[in-house]
Amino acid sequence: MDATTWSQVERLRSWLDEHADQTTGDVKLLRVLKIGEEFGEVAEAVHGAMAANPRKGASHTWDDVHKELADVAVTTLIALASCTPDAEKLFNDRLQHLVDRVLPE
Repeated sequence: MDATTWSQVERLRSWLDEHADQTTGDVKLLRVLKIGEEFGEVAEAVHGAMAANPRKGASHTWDDVHKELADVAVTTLIALASCTPDAEKLFNDRLQHLVDRVLPE
């Protein structure tokens, strides 16, 4: 990821903030819960790509799965940006920590 990615995430977060219904509760909480909804769409797409539900058959493709995975990633980044003003640094630091933990120099 680069600065352009985070710029786009911030644009989406700002748009969501402008259009959020403030009467529905904690916006941060709702954005975190949205990750679960998006994950459910990935699970549905995987089932469909594998034709795992005999009633529905092959209802999705692996391209659908890939798009849904990207939606999960974007939704997660927006939730992170909603929860902390320094999402980019926090994400980069955490990614480095995880890499260092499994791939020590």
